[in-house]
Amino acid sequence: MPFGDIQNNLKKESLWGSWCPFEYGHRFTALSLEETLMGGQSFDWHPIANLHWRGRVERNIFECRWQNGEAEWRCQKKTVHPEELIEKYFCLGAGYEASLNELPWRSDPILDLCMKQLKGLRILRQPLDQTLFFFILSSAKSIPQIQAIGDAVFQRYGDQLIEDMYSFPGWAKLAEIPEEDLRLLKMGYRAKYISQSAKFINDQPGWLESIPQMKYVDAKNELLKLPGVGAKIADCALLFGGNFLEAFPIDTWIEKSLEKRYSLEGWSTSQKTHFARVHFGKFAGLAQQFLFSAERLGILDKH
Repeated sequence: MPFGDIQNNLKKESLWGSWCPFEYGHRFTALSLEETLMGGQSFDWHPIANLHWRGRVERNIFECRWQNGEAEWRCQKKTVHPEELIEKYFCLGAGYEASLNELPWRSDPILDLCMKQLKGLRILRQPLDQTLFFFILSSAKSIPQIQAIGDAVFQRYGDQLIEDMYSFPGWAKLAEIPEEDLRLLKMGYRAKYISQSAKFINDQPGWLESIPQMKYVDAKNELLKLPGVGAKIADCALLFGGNFLEAFPIDTWIEKSLEKRYSLEGWSTSQKTHFARVHFGKFAGLAQQFLFSAERLGILDKH
């Protein structure tokens, strides 16, 4: 490596704090850490090496890795109160573990297997505004495609946070952008939904910020007012961005799981949703994430 490149790498490395083990870090596995970051609930994380990722936590840049049998994180030295940020973002602590314990894994061998194979899997606590943006983009798109579109929007209209990483520009900024300009960023028909939703949100100050304080049903009904937001997108936004752990998004993976594992063939989506909320209880969203990841990774088909 040329001397100049070595100097640049050392300079970049000096911007970072030390690596820290996660609180309750022993509960992660390499698989559950990777699936938490890259499994489709967040589009903020990118691999930079094997089992090493970089991503946004609010407007801060963090890195996570699996090293020597342990999950670790670090952030830029300028980050304010990083321990508090990481604890909130990863829902670390006894409360999350207590919620997992209330799931019916003792009487549900399918869920029990998912939780054992994905020990440590977590639902991230992300900003609702950005999470809603990504899931409006998600219709008929793969995870890499959603990330690529989001990154293009962030780079064009957001603030630079670090080399090659930018912030979510916010719905007020998106409301100023002509729909045709959004289409140029490969949004396709979703550009209409983003543009119309941005204008709706911008015309009602405080509306989006009030949703996390609502009851789940009311919060979902509010999000359903947005163009391009159906039940699945609303539930994804609420579960991954609003901390509504009772939300149970039903996509193709969950449809497969409920039909194949729980014999719900022929049931309507609303019937499946009702079954999930009754069977899995008030933390049904946690069960959803275990089932989703297990199906996506092929875990249940191997056992």
